[in-house]
Amino acid sequence: MHKVIIVLALTIFCFLGTETQAQKKSKKPCTSAAYKQFDFWIGNWNVYDAKNNLIGKNNVVKMKNACAIQENWHSKTSTSTGTSYNYYNAADKSWNQVWIDNQGGSLVLKGFYKQHKMVLKSTLITGKKGTYYNQISWFKNADGSVAQLWELLDENNTPFNEIFRGTYKKIIK
Repeated sequence: MHKVIIVLALTIFCFLGTETQAQKKSKKPCTSAAYKQFDFWIGNWNVYDAKNNLIGKNNVVKMKNACAIQENWHSKTSTSTGTSYNYYNAADKSWNQVWIDNQGGSLVLKGFYKQHKMVLKSTLITGKKGTYYNQISWFKNADGSVAQLWELLDENNTPFNEIFRGTYKKIIK
């Protein structure tokens, strides 16, 4: 009798710790709160510079699988266009961006969401401007707009050059 109880207890323990195929299929990937941290940037936007001049349009969409966000930039002041893919990496709990533009430029960034802003930074780069990091920050504003700041930082993480400052305002149809 004692052996039967032990076998029964082990069977129940194993069953409770094992997901059924139906349970696995019902789970939706990429639906935890961490995957939604950058959702404040999703939308169809007019983008303005610091003097409130319209400088571009940006359509930022959640991919159908909900595991990535795609940015689609179109400048109003030049022929510049570009696309980025943004995704949350659950393994290291970081956000990542891969940017590619029509001028042959690319940028790879990694960072975190904290205190209503997303801050993504490149690895250390050595180029014409010296040795630096690219850092782009997106600020979630109370009015629903999003501010973006792209800076170059020196090896000590001190900003030394502002590349872009803009405000995203949703296009309301």
